[in-house]
Amino acid sequence: MRITQRAVALTSLQGLNRNLDAVGKLQQQLTSGRLISAPSDSPTGTNRAMQTRGDQAAVAQQSRNITDARSWLEQTDSALQTMLNATRRVRDLTVQGLNEGAQPGVAQEALATEVASLREGLLSTANLQIQGRPLFGGITSGGKAYDPATGDWAGQDGTPVTRRVSDTEKIRVDLTGPEAFGPPAKDLFKIVDSIAKDLVLGTPGALDAHLADLDAIMNQMGAAVADVGTRASRVETLDQVNFDRGIALSSQLAETEDIDLPNTIMRLQMQQVGYEAALAATAKAIQPSLLDYLR
Repeated sequence: MRITQRAVALTSLQGLNRNLDAVGKLQQQLTSGRLISAPSDSPTGTNRAMQTRGDQAAVAQQSRNITDARSWLEQTDSALQTMLNATRRVRDLTVQGLNEGAQPGVAQEALATEVASLREGLLSTANLQIQGRPLFGGITSGGKAYDPATGDWAGQDGTPVTRRVSDTEKIRVDLTGPEAFGPPAKDLFKIVDSIAKDLVLGTPGALDAHLADLDAIMNQMGAAVADVGTRASRVETLDQVNFDRGIALSSQLAETEDIDLPNTIMRLQMQQVGYEAALAATAKAIQPSLLDYLR
């Protein structure tokens, strides 16, 4: 089989082009810092990167949900703690009213005035809003959980408000008024209103009954605080888990898409040396003749 000069030249040129393409690819990777610039570079790696980016998007959304859930629970806990302190003061005033005796007088009226003022503060705190919704209003579309004038519950029961905080878990973030302050017919605000009225009238028997009801409501509020605290603790744990997962996904994506800088530099230098050696060998193998110039 006769090998012509043209066949030698074509074969040499093809080899040089392959070496040059390899050098160019390594240079492009070094410039961009990425192994995959187009799906054709690595179909498998591209698919893995797309899946990882989808997981990262889910983690980012869950992080926003966790922040929102934390805000709900922190404000609910703060409101409950404030109302518990005010309710304890109402209890102290009720006990003081019992100690003053059964006869109405200026002192009893002063106690009643303070209790009525505390009731207004309790209603104001119970009507706190978050994102335009009352904290204790359930799924109501209104702006108040309790009527400021009558103290009646103006909220609405329904599906609890939840936030998805992981791929498999949702956390409830709301707490309705009846769950925290008792049933509408005999809730905290009704009891405090009755205490204020009976302090003026000086009826110890009624105050004794109200005191027992108030203790029951305070126990319910304490249980609500514990419930909200448990949920908040779970949110904090999931926040850390979500943060760690985000870091792991970033590392996974970097392993798929990013180059190993020292290794890429070394490979580029080796490829360049090989290309220069191929150029030198080709120059010696293909000696141009006078006929080549005359063509």
